[in-house]
Amino acid sequence: MAFTIYMVRHGQTFLNKYNRLQGWCDSPLTPKGMEDAHSAGRHLAHINFDHAYHSDTTRAMRTCRYILEENIASNDITPKEIRNFREQSFGYSEGNDSSQVWTMLGAQHGGYRSYNELIANYSLGKTRDFLNEIDPFKDAETDEQYWARINAGFDHLRRHRQDGENILLVSHSITIRSIVDRFAPELGAAELGPRNGSVTKLIVSKDDIKVEYYNHHLDNETY
Repeated sequence: MAFTIYMVRHGQTFLNKYNRLQGWCDSPLTPKGMEDAHSAGRHLAHINFDHAYHSDTTRAMRTCRYILEENIASNDITPKEIRNFREQSFGYSEGNDSSQVWTMLGAQHGGYRSYNELIANYSLGKTRDFLNEIDPFKDAETDEQYWARINAGFDHLRRHRQDGENILLVSHSITIRSIVDRFAPELGAAELGPRNGSVTKLIVSKDDIKVEYYNHHLDNETY
């Protein structure tokens, strides 16, 4: 048994534009973000989707709807919410200036000054644990908490989806990045996050997840 997930990062939001951390908090799509979504829809217009999902954020829901508006190959689909694939929780750091947060965190761990430097010298998972350590409310997800819900999301899809189905799933930057880094580290997701509106293709079987491609967003790329 295996099914295909076309995992799309939502379109640009205002908090993305302002370089603010945006995990469980939400903000509207910018005009560019709406076009990001429609662009992803045009790239996937000829994929016959059997089901569509989005996380429980407005940015993911609207992106999903815009993608389906461009689709000419699928029957009428009502997207479903699946909160397991929301972004990681940044806890107390939600909404803060992204560069400032990572500089502050990096100062405590090797003197690094950016998120990418922290990942390169530690890992995506370690940055989650570091954020939890400095969170006075402990609302930032630990790596263990994060993967518990992501794995539960894949298990849910395995129980409810059928062999050969094509699934649209609109999710988030670090979630897509973390999944690809875990199952196909050679694709470099730890070094470069996915663009808004980009597509990542997963083949999900009973015991494995294979990444066919990551972060495709150009017209001349495969979809």
